Amino acid sequence: MNLEPITDTDKELIVMARQAIIPNYDGVSYNHTVGAAVRCKNGRIYTGVNVYSIHGACAEQVAIGAAITAGEREFEAIVAVEGEKGERILPPCGNCRQMLSDYMPDCMVLIPTEGEIKKVAAKELLPFAYVVQP
Repeated sequence: MNLEPITDTDKELIVMARQAIIPNYDGVSYNHTVGAAVRCKNGRIYTGVNVYSIHGACAEQVAIGAAITAGEREFEAIVAVEGEKGERILPPCGNCRQMLSDYMPDCMVLIPTEGEIKKVAAKELLPFAYVVQP
């Protein structure tokens, strides 16, 4: 796995994800406990929080959906944070890894590893991903 160091713009992305979850954190029913931010290649950043329900939607999915709704199609980096203050960086779940593979395989994903935050291309997080054949 090719891990790269994060940049100052990646650190800003983490701040944006934290700003998404801090005012929305729900420590009672846990409907909103994760925030995410995705940076597009044009520099625009879109955020989201998870929406817990029977099927729910992860924060990454909500942020990506907001970006796509706004017409974005080229993605540079994404991060998810967990906790009341967004203090923990989360790796994407299996479902999100598949979505990242489908929508943005070359997007860099910020992940915690060996006590620090690094980034890796989404396609490296899901080897042998399911791909629809035409």
